[in-house]
Amino acid sequence: MSRRARRSASSLSYHLQKTYWKLVTLKPSTLLVAASAVAVSIFLLGGGIYDILEQPIVAFISGGRIIPYYPQALNEQLLGESIASMILYSLGVIGLVLMYQSTKYAYRPREAFTTLLIGLVLLLMGWGIVEYFLFPSTIQPFQ
Repeated sequence: MSRRARRSASSLSYHLQKTYWKLVTLKPSTLLVAASAVAVSIFLLGGGIYDILEQPIVAFISGGRIIPYYPQALNEQLLGESIASMILYSLGVIGLVLMYQSTKYAYRPREAFTTLLIGLVLLLMGWGIVEYFLFPSTIQPFQ
């Protein structure tokens, strides 16, 4: 058996050094890094840390009926609110990505306009509903 094979078979430090070197020289794709950064941002903005630490309730169940609970303090939120805000932030991000991707279709104006319009609708829908969640009394319905 060669010296190199013997060393790799018997030495734990050699394996650890090789593993460390592979981890140090690892180069993930930029798409993966960007997608994970956006996912972490949406999780943090949606209140994911609060949900993990405080474990908020969804609703009260009393006698077979679901009684919704509306928090009275500023430091309380429901689990459904944070999940809904994460979904709406995701809609906004998808809208922004679609608007960016519409620039690929410069030589196909109809497809570019359709992609841009869908992205704009998703972005405005996500933004508008999040605004309504934050300030429900300031937005009046059409009369």
